[in-house]
Amino acid sequence: MNAVEQDHRAFIEPYRRLIDQALAHAGGTHTFEDVLDQILLGEMLFWPGDKSCMVTEIVQYPRKRGMHVFLAAGDLDEIKAMEPDLRLLAQKLKCDAISLAGRRGWVRALKDIGFNEGHAIVVKNL
Repeated sequence: MNAVEQDHRAFIEPYRRLIDQALAHAGGTHTFEDVLDQILLGEMLFWPGDKSCMVTEIVQYPRKRGMHVFLAAGDLDEIKAMEPDLRLLAQKLKCDAISLAGRRGWVRALKDIGFNEGHAIVVKNL
């Protein structure tokens, strides 16, 4: 690991508890180390706050491009306050939408800042 990666790891490490809390609801798809690796590779972007954090990724579909909030954890008001910066970057990156998949409570929590329920995700664990 080079010095830049060590600096990034040290910067993100204080948010580990929040990230682990969010990942506990993600169905076992990622560990903290997996997320950290994707951030270090530039495949995901880390959004720190004082009491919260988000991790986003760009998803390129055949006909659309989206910024997906892979995880968000911590203070809801602070997370919502990050939306203008999220929107600005998404627009600069030519995204058509911003999405977030998570527990049903996010639908109600983000409605006042313009998010609407778009899809339902149904999972059958094997």
